[in-house]
Amino acid sequence: MDFKIRAATREDCKEISRMIMELAVYEKMPDQVKISHEELERDGFCQNPFFESLVAEVPEEHKSKEGFTVVGYALYFYTYSTWKGRSAYLEDLYVMPEFRGNGIGKGLLCKVAELGKKKQCVRLQLSVLNWNTPTRDFYAAKGAQDLTLSEGWHFIRFDGQNLDNLANEAPKD
Repeated sequence: MDFKIRAATREDCKEISRMIMELAVYEKMPDQVKISHEELERDGFCQNPFFESLVAEVPEEHKSKEGFTVVGYALYFYTYSTWKGRSAYLEDLYVMPEFRGNGIGKGLLCKVAELGKKKQCVRLQLSVLNWNTPTRDFYAAKGAQDLTLSEGWHFIRFDGQNLDNLANEAPKD
């Protein structure tokens, strides 16, 4: 199938927002999505963007049943490792179900890796839900290491009231 991977634009944010919700439904957490396309526009297309994004687009003749030509996306940002240096973090990689198996996911993943390498990143990191075996297998087939198994790292998060509590305990200037 013909498709093209390109940098997302501000105008793609509604499509990305739609696919974020589709991904959240697949991951059985649609109630967790609190972001709007306006916030994506603000945060991804400002002077100092918080993230970058790619979209996968198919020609009009291959559009989805619902009429979409933007059928996948990758959303990523840059981080830093005090042990290794520059890193990229892949927050989301999603391809609409009817377009899976056509190399679109691989194309998005490889393009993120290429862009990271151009910025001298030494690694690409991501998280996958433990029950999501097809996705874990997809990444493993491309050479990804599961650090939970090999190194015992746990992914930790502070949010909501716990984040507020930490912030409120910060030393005062």
